[in-house]
Amino acid sequence: MTVLVRAGTALALASLGLTVDNVRRLRTPDPAAAAPTERVAVLVPARDEAAGIRDCVQALLAAVDGWPAPVEVLVLDDGSTDGTGARVRALADPRVRVLDGTPPPAGWLAKPWACHQLVGAAHPDAGVYVFVDADVLVTPHGLAATVDLLRRAGLDLVSPHPRQLAEGPAERLVQPLLAWSWLATLPLGLAERSPSPSLAAANGQVLAVAATAYRAAGGHPRDEVLDDIGLLRALKRAGRRGVVADGTHVATCRMYRGAGELREGYAKSLWAAFGSRGGAAGVLALLGLAHVVPAVAALGGSRVGLAGYLAGVASRALAARRTGMRVGDAVAHPVSVLAVGALTVDSWRRRRAGTLRWRGRPVEAAPDQRPAAA
Repeated sequence: MTVLVRAGTALALASLGLTVDNVRRLRTPDPAAAAPTERVAVLVPARDEAAGIRDCVQALLAAVDGWPAPVEVLVLDDGSTDGTGARVRALADPRVRVLDGTPPPAGWLAKPWACHQLVGAAHPDAGVYVFVDADVLVTPHGLAATVDLLRRAGLDLVSPHPRQLAEGPAERLVQPLLAWSWLATLPLGLAERSPSPSLAAANGQVLAVAATAYRAAGGHPRDEVLDDIGLLRALKRAGRRGVVADGTHVATCRMYRGAGELREGYAKSLWAAFGSRGGAAGVLALLGLAHVVPAVAALGGSRVGLAGYLAGVASRALAARRTGMRVGDAVAHPVSVLAVGALTVDSWRRRRAGTLRWRGRPVEAAPDQRPAAA
């Protein structure tokens, strides 16, 4: 046990060191950036988002108001049954077009297919595509700052991580790990420079990509559950560069409301986050070793374990402070890690049982029955 505690504490301290370095390196969009002078297409896939779609679109329109270059906001109503499209049409703004989406064909998942349709409908002269989820509220300067960072940094993709709004115990326990997971485990400087697809982090809630790079990469991978990371990996394979960025002042997002919705949301995707069941088991084991074992040992009076627990809390607190989350929630970090582990096990269990669905659709794509090309 002593060996495990020492190993876990060493991992926690290494993770803390990486967090400190990443917080320093993390790219931040400039809130004073000028509006772009090139055509931009803002693309919003939406399915049963009537509760918040008007607020989302109105925030987007405020963000592009007065831009010198043409800009269009395209909303794809992806088979909604709650009047999502009608609520957007009621805005009667000439800068907004609502598209009626078609069901995904064989071989496609719903979200990549929706994004594919949006790009196909965008103006052919658009130089940048900005994908925005329907539960996101951008700030007045958020889109201009995002496009500016994309061009100023010479990148092909920028994914500003919005400030996550978390209310209630379950959300506060799990949602902060979204940003912490890459701040504490992924060397951002190396990830930005490296062509390796494995060094990739992205958040599709707000994602800007150069149109030429998007086409060179073949667009959204059609069957990727984590379509944002899948797109960045496709770009890397095409010799392009992209990186996650600080979106704390670019946008806000409340992904899930309550424990039930949070569980369903993570069930659809966590099984795909680590590549395989073996990969998931290995990652969860390392997280437990680094962030749970030292805490348990600390409860038994271990000074080494206490050092490891405090290192994990410090890493989590730094990430929370940098991304606009509650710093005080970091004291429950080991419980958060256990919660994510339980959600991952649940996701794999439900995938194996074939019961994974999201908003009435299967999570995995139906097989493509087309004959292979000669």
